[in-house]
Amino acid sequence: MTATEAAEHNRAGEAAIASAAPGREPQPAPGATPPRTPLTSRAVAELLGTALLVAVVVGSGIQATELTQDVGVQLLANSIATVFGLGILILLLGPVSGAHFNPVVTLAEWWTVRRGGDGVTAREVAVYVPAQVVGAIAGAILADAMFGKPLVEWSTHDRSAGHLLLGEVVATAGLVLLIFGLARTDQLRFAPVAVASYIGAAYWFTSSTSFANPAVTIGRTFSDTFAGIAPGSLLGFIGAQLVGGVVGLALVALIFVHGRSAE
Repeated sequence: MTATEAAEHNRAGEAAIASAAPGREPQPAPGATPPRTPLTSRAVAELLGTALLVAVVVGSGIQATELTQDVGVQLLANSIATVFGLGILILLLGPVSGAHFNPVVTLAEWWTVRRGGDGVTAREVAVYVPAQVVGAIAGAILADAMFGKPLVEWSTHDRSAGHLLLGEVVATAGLVLLIFGLARTDQLRFAPVAVASYIGAAYWFTSSTSFANPAVTIGRTFSDTFAGIAPGSLLGFIGAQLVGGVVGLALVALIFVHGRSAE
């Protein structure tokens, strides 16, 4: 190795060390995953994570209704199980796929890429979203099977009222604001606790009990239980969630603005 080559080698090594130093790399957006993680692995993580999330939501709803007739206690049990289950799933699968488990989050992240941010590409969206939907359906069927219910029984729980749709707009906008706000402020390490806590709170402060997720909404039509939603209410809920996603991104753009000097 010549002296010139040695110098270039040393400079390359120093650059690699500098780029790997804590705090030197920009904070990725939610779901921005290590480039070495195969897309297949990420798709499986999204499918499995969404399936387990829906199994937690539906399964705890079934369990709650079998233990008590008090609707308040049923909702409390359902929300507590969801908080713990979601937090664990984000912690476990976040390093693999970003732990979206939600088409609105995936689409919102794709939009940030179009605007110059980090995140999933259109190709990855085309893989993530179907995986999430299939996972959600599988999770509902799994929950039904565990409790001896018909594997597929369309829900009769109508949720088409206007105030419920408003609740979904609010719940989804808040979720997107939280996730991307954490990303903009370099605090995504708190996502497992923060996102799970928000969903737990939104169970109680929104009229819709905070589905805030098109894939989960689709999955919950497959179970005629406490946590179900009638197929006739599906389009309204998904439409409200998409509107909420747009509102959430608009709030992120308005609130978390970088590069402006103080006046």
